[in-house]
Order: sequence, then structure tokens, then C-alpha cells
Amino acid sequence: MKKEYVSFDTSLENFKNNLWGHHLVVPQDIKDQFVKEKDRRVVIKLDGMKKEIPCAIMYKGEDYYFINLNKEIRKKLRLEVGAKLTVLIRKDTSEYGMPMPEELEEMFYQDPEASKYFHKLTPGKQRSLMYLVSKPKTEATRIKKALVITDYLKFCRGKLDFKELNQAFKDFQY
Repeated sequence: MKKEYVSFDTSLENFKNNLWGHHLVVPQDIKDQFVKEKDRRVVIKLDGMKKEIPCAIMYKGEDYYFINLNKEIRKKLRLEVGAKLTVLIRKDTSEYGMPMPEELEEMFYQDPEASKYFHKLTPGKQRSLMYLVSKPKTEATRIKKALVITDYLKFCRGKLDFKELNQAFKDFQY
């Protein structure tokens, strides 16, 4: 299946508050093409990047729509507030709104109980856990994160508490 992108020109802005920070402004006509009720997950490509970025079109109010852009991406592309760039955007048709890390997928294959608890979580919490596993560069660290998450999901019976989970990462022994 061919991935169909739409492009738009925008700029990097900053809300300068604790909830949201650096973001790309999304024009109303682009928002109208991609946001359907609660489904606002998209994939974007930015100038100078080959890799797709899974994200969501967010709403601030007063018909202001945006896509958050993290520090890692801004640094990689050397983007400053006010920078102009072209965004390629398409609907995210993946199951979770981002790629499932191989390490976590394998753990769920081996541990159906953990998989059951994971799949009962909200899509946002699922993506948060997937992000925690996919973020580290080394395979060993990704495996460790996947192990801790599967054990923690069973321990808490799917009642996720991120402070507890962070402590479980710290307490993990090989």
C-alpha cells in the first residue's frame, strides 16, 4: 500500500508553559483532513529527516492546532523558534499509533498475561510504555525495559502507576 502524504508549510513555535512547549502550527485545512472525532494520530516527515515521526494533532483552543516537537528532533534538525519548514503528513494507520518495539512484542508473545493487561490499557498508556522500550539505543537496555514492564503489569494487575514503574526500573536486577 502506497503511503500518501500531504504537505504544508509551517513554523516552529513555543507556548512557554509547563504543559506544552515547542510545536508546529497546523493549518485548519490540514487539521480538517486528518482529525476525525477522537482519532487525531498522524505520521509526519520533516525537512532533512528520512524517518517518520508518529504524533498527534493537538487542540489548544480558539481554532489553534499543533503538533508537539521534542528537543531531540529540534536539536537534530537545528531548529529554533520561528524556523520555517515543510511538513509531510499522513494518517497513522498503525495498530497502536507508533511501531511496537520488537523486544516488547516478544515479551507479550511469551507472556500472555502481561499482554492481556497491556491491551486493556488506554491507547495513550500503551504508547507511553512502547516509547519507554523503544527509546534506548542498546538492545540490552530495551530488553531490560520490556522485562520490567511485563513484570510490572502483572504485579499491578494492569493498574499503571508511572512512579511505581520508574522505581521498578531502578530496582531491576539482572
